[in-house]
Amino acid sequence: QVQLVESGGGLVQPGGSLRLSCAASGFTLDDYAIGWFRQAPGKEREGVSFIRSRESNSYHARSVRNRFTISKFTAGTMFLQMNSLKPEDTATYYCAIRRGRLIVGSLFQPSHYDYWGQGTQVTVSS
Repeated sequence: QVQLVESGGGLVQPGGSLRLSCAASGFTLDDYAIGWFRQAPGKEREGVSFIRSRESNSYHARSVRNRFTISKFTAGTMFLQMNSLKPEDTATYYCAIRRGRLIVGSLFQPSHYDYWGQGTQVTVSS
């Protein structure tokens, strides 16, 4: 059974940085997609950043492009580096894994993912 545990969230001032971690256990997949979603109070869960296991390209929501960087799993952990944070980035962030290949157009849709972490809160405020 795959389990995902996020960490690294917290309170940061606008313009600051955070690095979120997602530690996976029971994970032996070879072909998969991984990524980060976020959900703010009263809003739907939205896709943030994604990467597929068999390629080096990463995919980001327009709102975070050039500010967020996603890494692949290394020693069972993947990361989301978030720079130049804005108040609108405030949300609970979740990592997720999809077994098998997923087309780019479906990467940002939560319904396509099989495993989820419990979430970590990110608050950007002065």
